[in-house]
Amino acid sequence: MFEAAQLDAWHAKLHGANARFEQDFPGITVARQPVHTVYGGAHLFNAGSAAKLGGLARRHLITYAPTFIDLAGALNFDGAGTLPFDSAAIAALEAAYDSDPDGLQHVHPAAWIALTVFHRVHAKLKAEPIEDQRLDFEDGYGARADDEEDGHAVQAAGEMAKGLAEGTLAPFIGIRVKSLSEEARMRSLRTLDLFMSTLLEATGGKLPPNFAVTLPKVTAPEQVAVMSECLASIEQTHGLADQSIALELMIETIQSLFDAAGRNNLRTLVDAAGGRVSSAILGTFDYTATCNIASTHQSHRHPSADFCRLMMQATLTGSRVTLSDGITNIMPIATFRGAEADLDQHQILENREVVLSAWKEHFDNVSHSLSLGLYQSWDLNPAQLPIRFAAVYYFFISELKAAQARLKTFIDQAAQASLVGNVFDDAASAQGLLNFFVSGINCGALNQDEALATGITLAELEGRSFMNIVANRVSKT
Repeated sequence: MFEAAQLDAWHAKLHGANARFEQDFPGITVARQPVHTVYGGAHLFNAGSAAKLGGLARRHLITYAPTFIDLAGALNFDGAGTLPFDSAAIAALEAAYDSDPDGLQHVHPAAWIALTVFHRVHAKLKAEPIEDQRLDFEDGYGARADDEEDGHAVQAAGEMAKGLAEGTLAPFIGIRVKSLSEEARMRSLRTLDLFMSTLLEATGGKLPPNFAVTLPKVTAPEQVAVMSECLASIEQTHGLADQSIALELMIETIQSLFDAAGRNNLRTLVDAAGGRVSSAILGTFDYTATCNIASTHQSHRHPSADFCRLMMQATLTGSRVTLSDGITNIMPIATFRGAEADLDQHQILENREVVLSAWKEHFDNVSHSLSLGLYQSWDLNPAQLPIRFAAVYYFFISELKAAQARLKTFIDQAAQASLVGNVFDDAASAQGLLNFFVSGINCGALNQDEALATGITLAELEGRSFMNIVANRVSKT
């Protein structure tokens, strides 16, 4: 028999280790995470930017994919080859979808998926075309004279304050400053100070919801610490709550991953902010450039980029830091400008080829990120927005039926195990399925009825806890 004193010592050691683990890795957040961040030069931002970009995105989608058949074919949805091309057959499928979507799902699942994605993308672009937006003072802005950047910092802050008052801002928003490298540190902090002071003075000390500051090209924990101290000073000066300004770190160099001794540097960078870091973001092309990869071979899906993604995932998943992937740098922009009526047939065909090729590249890149468990990445142009949402929605909708069946089974099995005193050991998987529905609903890919079809109630869905759902079922038996 173990001695009581020895047992107490072992249990104390285990209790401390378990408590540290829970503190460091509380689990994947059930709070909303946007599916993308739209970056644009801060000098171009105004209070109505989100709606304007949404309008441009809808016109772009209508021009190059006027029907669900066009969209499914361009992106090569599963079963796209079984969809008809004559107008009468297309109209018949649309009528069937409108009158009995569940029936169409059983008879022609490929058509149901294509129609569902198509309609929900249009609805999203109309209601909330941008989930997260960064006013960029770095790569999307460039190097300018100090007076010019000062003016743009003040102007952009004023427009953000106006958007906050008018309710026109994206639900998540913030700024990206320049790096704290030796060349850029003075300009970076000057812009941060000017922008934040102007914004908070204009709003009476109120921040937009889900506001964040993004720090690019991080190479040393001291850069993170200094930025966090600057944000703390701003909070104190303007009477904001401690750590109310979130900090995002861009992982764009090998030194972001590994310190000079070759040790994993990611957690060190995050910890340097004392709990302020909310997100780590892969800067795909800057990172692959630091790997000495020739520009002609740099791409979103390069193995070196995947290595960085997987390092970020293995280090930070389950912590309080969410992950975001990088950009598709090929824009779906037509070669020849102007209305099709003013273009010849060759120009029209070339425009379509250029746009659809870029669409497919973006779709494949987003799908690649999703397959690796990264649910957020960047967009740079309104023409990318329809494909962003098409890729995300296709991911959720294609897996909907299987996810419904699995979640229902998990709930039944867990409740039964609890009733007979057994341990249900798939709780993490089940929570992941519940998160699937919560995330899908948050971004507009799924609706509440599709989650409730699993047998959970609206209150249980809003509670976002699988174990609470099981406890609720057990208490009622």
